[in-house]
Amino acid sequence: MRNIRDDIKNGTFRQTYLLYGEEEYLKSQYRDLLLKALVPDRDSMNYNHYAGKDVDEGAIISQAETMPFFADRRVIVIEDSGLFKKKSEKLADYMAELPDYLVMIFVESEVDKRNRLFKAVGKSGRTVVFDTQNEETLTRWILQRMGKEGKKITRNDMQHFLEVTGTDMANINSELEKLLAYTMDSDVITGEDIDAVCAPQISNKIFEMVRAVAEHRQKEALDYYYDLLALKEPPMRILYFLAKEFNMLLVVKTMAVAGFANREIASKIGRPPFVVSKSMGLIRNYTSAQLENIVRDFTDMEEAVKTGRMTDTVSVEMMIVKYSA
Repeated sequence: MRNIRDDIKNGTFRQTYLLYGEEEYLKSQYRDLLLKALVPDRDSMNYNHYAGKDVDEGAIISQAETMPFFADRRVIVIEDSGLFKKKSEKLADYMAELPDYLVMIFVESEVDKRNRLFKAVGKSGRTVVFDTQNEETLTRWILQRMGKEGKKITRNDMQHFLEVTGTDMANINSELEKLLAYTMDSDVITGEDIDAVCAPQISNKIFEMVRAVAEHRQKEALDYYYDLLALKEPPMRILYFLAKEFNMLLVVKTMAVAGFANREIASKIGRPPFVVSKSMGLIRNYTSAQLENIVRDFTDMEEAVKTGRMTDTVSVEMMIVKYSA
């Protein structure tokens, strides 16, 4: 990311950029920074945008070969194309003979680093990964935003805010905007403010449901489920997230038994350390064998729903009742 900022600052651009990874907010931010520097007015004569899995390599190359009109550069952006997950021989070959006036920006969620195009872009430009940011980085970013508005927040309330919003920066940004507007007349943001205006992510509700199941609070676990149904969450999506959470508990349990520290586990599973700390309290309720059985049971239940042997709504209810009893 720093390299991209240095390129913009120095005005020395690479001919290709590949921005990839799970953090959509950062990818779009750096894409827009590059475009602002390269095509200040989004000149439609010298800027082209392609998106989707059906992009045609030949069409992109043909456009790339078109000289810029009264400008120094032609800029082409290709997003969510899947080109780095399949054979993209034409573009991979083209990377070796890019015209001097051309800058290509690829924005992808997933890539295969063995892919020829990935390696070719690496030689002719920059490949930058945008992973989910850790808790420390997110906290600094949020505090910086709050500081500009003259707001303060305690460490506990900051953690609560992240627990509610999750680690997706686009969602954090959206919820933070609402929170800053809500606390316009106050210098301090409190937990009560957060609960008043911020919408919890489904992953947070699922985690609380898992916690209720693990602690055998059956009525509360079912209440969480019915609340999610009332919010129009599909039962199969809820079942998927429940399976995912129990699988995460199994991974945490396995690594904890092996002697890994919380931060190491957090890095491995891609979750903030405070999520791992909360998980530690739950895994004490299970042996590794029990968690393996639960994960296997969820997999079997998903298969039963997909094959029509079980209805989706009842399947989730059965799993909650079974493991919270």
